[in-house]
Amino acid sequence: MHKEDQVIMRFRDLFNKMVWLNKSKMEVSLKGYTSTEVHCLEYIGRNEDSNVTKLAESFYMTSGAISKLTKKLIKKGLIESYQKQENKKEIYFRLTEQGKAIDKVHEELHKEFKERDKAVFEHVTDEQFDSMLKFIESYSRHLDAEIKKKGVYDKSE
Repeated sequence: MHKEDQVIMRFRDLFNKMVWLNKSKMEVSLKGYTSTEVHCLEYIGRNEDSNVTKLAESFYMTSGAISKLTKKLIKKGLIESYQKQENKKEIYFRLTEQGKAIDKVHEELHKEFKERDKAVFEHVTDEQFDSMLKFIESYSRHLDAEIKKKGVYDKSE
């Protein structure tokens, strides 16, 4: 097997292990919310003036899919929409207090998972981190270019 195939397979396996380990705790702590909803709250909570376009680009989804998602989050009382005085055309989103509470639970879970995995990361040197990050950035730029060629932010295709 080529090294490229090994890297991809091991990334996928690593990701699947993380998902499996984290899933039950996430489902119990964030019952009633989908992973996409929770990660949308996280994005909105950390990025000022989040709008449909920014969310669609970040999640590689269509604007229509994001519009449905944000309407659902508004209906659940997790986010609210707003407009700026100087731009009445654009609609932005921010977390409600309930949305902030869900985001806080999510953030605490990530801290717990990070603590669980600390034993691995404390042995990684700065040079190793730099090397891994350089590879990930390079691969990510390549995938961004491929996504741009496709011209659509839709994970289902």
